[in-house]
Amino acid sequence: MSDVKSLARNTAIYGLPSIVGRFLNYCLVPLYTRVLPPEEYGVVTNLYGYTALILVVLTFGMETTFFRFANKEEEDADTVFTTCFTFVSALTLVFLFGLFVFLTPLCEVLHYTAHPEFVAMMAVVVSIDVLQAIPFCLLRYRNCPIKFALIRCFNIFLTVGLNLLCFLVLGIRDVSYVFILNLICSASLTFFFIPEFFNMRWKFDKVLLRRMISYSWPLFVLGVAGILNQTADKIILPLVYPDEVQGKALLGIYGGCVKIAMIMAMITQAFRYAYEPLVFAQSNSKNPGDTYALGMKFFLIFTLLAFLGVMAYLPVLEYIVGPEYRSGMAVVPIVMAAEIMMGVYFNLSFWYKLIDKTIYGAWFSLAGCAVLLLVNLLFIPRYGYMACAWGGFFGYGTSMVLSYVVGQSKNPIRYPMRSMAVYVGITLLFYALMEIVPVTWPLWARLGINTMLLLAFVAHILHYDVPPRSLPVIGRFFR
Repeated sequence: MSDVKSLARNTAIYGLPSIVGRFLNYCLVPLYTRVLPPEEYGVVTNLYGYTALILVVLTFGMETTFFRFANKEEEDADTVFTTCFTFVSALTLVFLFGLFVFLTPLCEVLHYTAHPEFVAMMAVVVSIDVLQAIPFCLLRYRNCPIKFALIRCFNIFLTVGLNLLCFLVLGIRDVSYVFILNLICSASLTFFFIPEFFNMRWKFDKVLLRRMISYSWPLFVLGVAGILNQTADKIILPLVYPDEVQGKALLGIYGGCVKIAMIMAMITQAFRYAYEPLVFAQSNSKNPGDTYALGMKFFLIFTLLAFLGVMAYLPVLEYIVGPEYRSGMAVVPIVMAAEIMMGVYFNLSFWYKLIDKTIYGAWFSLAGCAVLLLVNLLFIPRYGYMACAWGGFFGYGTSMVLSYVVGQSKNPIRYPMRSMAVYVGITLLFYALMEIVPVTWPLWARLGINTMLLLAFVAHILHYDVPPRSLPVIGRFFR
């Protein structure tokens, strides 16, 4: 139980900047979707899709690899860190050099001939983010969630503040400022890691690097396939849609509406930040499977609660985006369901990471990615962004099912399947009831019914799995 409490505490601390960031980013979505037309917001969505992919490529799976090797008794954590950081830095320098040498032909391929500066700025931003990824892992390894959260929060408030200043106060209507401000904010975080670099014993170990690459390359394949599941639709849509300008506009609508669904990604990321170090630390305990099974159950419970919460108040949340973007709200439940499956897949992934068989993860992610790409390429020309949403749903679903089936034969863990199935069934029932309420009813009536269904779900959680007396602070008021 102490492990679960530690997980809950660290999830809360690591999740704080994600929660604050997502909330404040919601403040930017109404701004962007009102000052930028859909085709320009589509440019932002498209380039951010590329940068997410490049980030995974350049980190080369070294984040998880760092935790794996730093937690081995025979390894020195400082040497593991410096070897990781040196390798990632070298990859980043090669990337930047190649991009600036071939910037013009690259912009022609990506359809950014008129604005090569957009591509150049985002390349520098992603390079800075890559160089900060391993230092952030070091903070997590050293169990420094407060510093981690403060750095993230500083970046969030700076980003939001500068965007509000430029677009709201100064009245700027130039999409290039989105990228300029991102560059400024990313670069500002570098100074926070100066103490870690000066207090580190720097040593590069070639033998260790070969072992780490042997462990990380399947994670690299897994990561690329996984990020393609998240970003391939944003990359492919403007390339395969018959009308290029209309494709950018549809991508802008899709990108704006998907922001509402990103609360699920926020929960998954916060859980991962706290859960990953704990899992590797618990790998040598007597019954680590019990912790993994319990973690899976509570992850599923609270992501389903988040899903119902967003669905209950979607008639209000749709006003987050501008009027031109609201035609895409149908993608929100699909994308949220896909994010839940991605989170479940992440939880299922530890069986092959802990037995150093990461190649399985590569195959599972590649299978899911293949399904996603197939759906996108076949159906985007006809169905637009709805094909993007369903592609992610079926892609994550494929990876999740494969990981569970193979994992139960290779390294079985007794997950509470019956209990989790009950929660999934209740969620589907309550969501269906929310959907059949006529849209012609008054808003207050629809929200009232949805709220009662949401409270019924919370009551089920409190009765069966989280007794009120176990809650912090208020638990002492319950017997």
